[in-house]
Amino acid sequence: MQDYIALRINADPCNETVTDLLAAFLCDVGFESFSADESGMTAYVRYDLYDENNVKEILSDFPMETKLDFSAETVHGEDWNEEWEKNYFKPIIVDGRCVVHSSFHKDIPVAEYDIVIDPKMAFGTGHHSTTGNMMRFILSEDMKGKNVIDMGTGTGILSILCKMRGADKVTGIEIDPFAWENAVENVRLNGVAVDMICGDASTLEGLYTADYFLANINRNVITSDVDKYARKIKVGGIMLLSGFYRSDIPVVLQSTEKFGFTHVDTLEENDWVAIKLVKNA
Repeated sequence: MQDYIALRINADPCNETVTDLLAAFLCDVGFESFSADESGMTAYVRYDLYDENNVKEILSDFPMETKLDFSAETVHGEDWNEEWEKNYFKPIIVDGRCVVHSSFHKDIPVAEYDIVIDPKMAFGTGHHSTTGNMMRFILSEDMKGKNVIDMGTGTGILSILCKMRGADKVTGIEIDPFAWENAVENVRLNGVAVDMICGDASTLEGLYTADYFLANINRNVITSDVDKYARKIKVGGIMLLSGFYRSDIPVVLQSTEKFGFTHVDTLEENDWVAIKLVKNA
């Protein structure tokens, strides 16, 4: 099982803007999961991807006036569920309709949709604003009988919710093999029929054309691969994108408009956004 580095960053003063910026910068150098608290955050990255120099550079160039210090320790793969249960992953309810919890949780709230996620270092438990916003969009859409592609599926949580909402074909794609294995396991835990592919955007070539295309990744990946996304979305189909800040919206829209997409809605939480686009041609 894959080992990880748990990076602890303390910030003084600390607020949501500080921790959100830290998460965004660390995401760019391979960090996958983040747990923020009142004094800083803990971030997780695969052991083989950890580079202390990247961390030092991020902290030295941090654009806000706050004192930052860090420490790092190894988390062995077999200790991952215990680490998350102790430090981060607690049951949550999204929009009062969907409860997300792990297989080791007790006293689980009752909701219309019940999703079991054992994260094992894969991003996406519903706690982060990007995942929560995407789930809110899915809960508001009529997914019955629709075909869905979920790019960068992480834990598989969005694919699982789409299937629970009545979607017909659902395919999740994940480039990281460890996250892909986790998504496959989460699909099994929830007893839903979702195909999981390990690969990048090139794997889209062999897939069906979707009514809904989801991508909760980051701005740079989305803008780089949007041409591939566009070819797999029906005219009149919907693309839901997240993984970036409100200030990134103009850049994302500039990349999508040339492929016939119109921006129709935005959800925002803690300056993180998810946007809804319709393909017109």
